Amino acid sequence: MEPRAALPAPDTVPERADDIHDSPWVTLAYLLFVFVPLAFLPPGVGRALFASLVAIALFVPLHFRFYRSAPRERPWLVLGVALVGLGLLPFNPGGNTFLIYVCGMCAWSFRPRVAVAVSVAGLAAMALMFGWVMPSAKLALAWSGMASMVGALVLAGSLYSRDKARRNAELRLTQQEVARLAAMAERERIGRDLHDLLGHTLSVVALKSELAGRLVDADPGAARAQMAEVEAVARQALAQVREAVVGIRATGLQAELAAARLALLSAEVRLDHRLEPMELPAEVESVLALGLREAVTNILRHAGAHRVEVELVRERGGIRLGISDDGCGGVGEANTGLAGMRERLAALGGHLEIESAAGAGTRLGLHLPQTALQGPAP
Repeated sequence: MEPRAALPAPDTVPERADDIHDSPWVTLAYLLFVFVPLAFLPPGVGRALFASLVAIALFVPLHFRFYRSAPRERPWLVLGVALVGLGLLPFNPGGNTFLIYVCGMCAWSFRPRVAVAVSVAGLAAMALMFGWVMPSAKLALAWSGMASMVGALVLAGSLYSRDKARRNAELRLTQQEVARLAAMAERERIGRDLHDLLGHTLSVVALKSELAGRLVDADPGAARAQMAEVEAVARQALAQVREAVVGIRATGLQAELAAARLALLSAEVRLDHRLEPMELPAEVESVLALGLREAVTNILRHAGAHRVEVELVRERGGIRLGISDDGCGGVGEANTGLAGMRERLAALGGHLEIESAAGAGTRLGLHLPQTALQGPAP
C-alpha cells in the first residue's frame, strides 16, 4: 500500500526557502530607507554614513543566508539582524529599517504567536534605544511609532503570505491524494472486471475443449462444432479484454472535473460548473474529459484567468461541453493541444468551436452529435 502524504500542521514553519515568496534581491530595495535620515542630520554625517555602510555589509550576508537556511537556523539570523539595527541606531535613525526586516523574518521563522512576541520585543528595544539617543522624547516617540506601524504591517503581510503558502501546499497534497486514490480505485475495478471476465471465459473454454476431446473419435462433426464455439468464445473474450484495458486509460468527466477544481483552486482561480445529468458512452466521456483537462492546462499556463465556467448541455442534434475563462484570450488555432482535441472530436463526428479575442477571454465549445451518444453495440 502506498504511503499517504501528511498534510502540514496549521502553524508549522516552512521547511524550504522556496516557500518564502519575496525574492531576496527585491527586498534589498528597502535598504534605501537606511540613508533617508542622513539628509536631515546636521553637517558632518560622515560617521553616520560609514556606520550605515558597515551595518549593510553585515546585514546582506545574513539576509541571503536567511533564504537558504533551515528553520532551526533562522532564529539566530533574526537575532543577528536585530543586533545590526540596534547597533546602528545611535549613529543613524535609519537603523530602524533593519528592525522592520526583523518583523518580516519573524513571520517565516516562528509560529504566529511567537513571531508576534519576538517582533514586539524587537520594536520595544528599538523604542528604548530611540529614547536614549534622540534629543527629545517627542522625537523618539515619533520615530518609534512610525517604525512600529510599518513593522506591524510587514509582520501581518508576511504572516498572511506564509499562511497562503501553507494552504497552497495542502491543496497540492490533496490533489495528489485524490489522484492516487482515483488511480487505485480504477486499478481495483479493472482487476475485478478482468477476473470476472477471464474466470468465466476460461472455464467455458476448458469445458468445451474437454468435450471436443471426448467427441473427436466418436463424432468428429460435433467435435468441430465445439472447437468452433471455443474459437468464438476466445475471440469475444479478446475483444472484451481489449475494451477493459482501454478503460484503464479512460477518465470520467466527474473525476476530471474534481481534478480541475483542485488545480484551479491552488492557482486561486474560481471554477463554476453546470452539468446536465445524462448517460454518456465511455468513449464520449473520455473525449470530453481529455478536452476539459487540456483546456484547464492551457488556462493555468497561459490565460491568467480568475474565473472558469464549465457546462455540459444538450443541444439540437447532440450535446455541447462549454469551457470559458476571463483570461487574456488570443489563443491561436495552431495550439497543439487544441489540434489533438479537434481530432478526437472529429473521430466521433463532432467539432470544436473557439472564441478567443485578445483581452476577452477564451470560450471553447466541444460539440458531439446524437449518433456519438448511442455508443457501440453491446
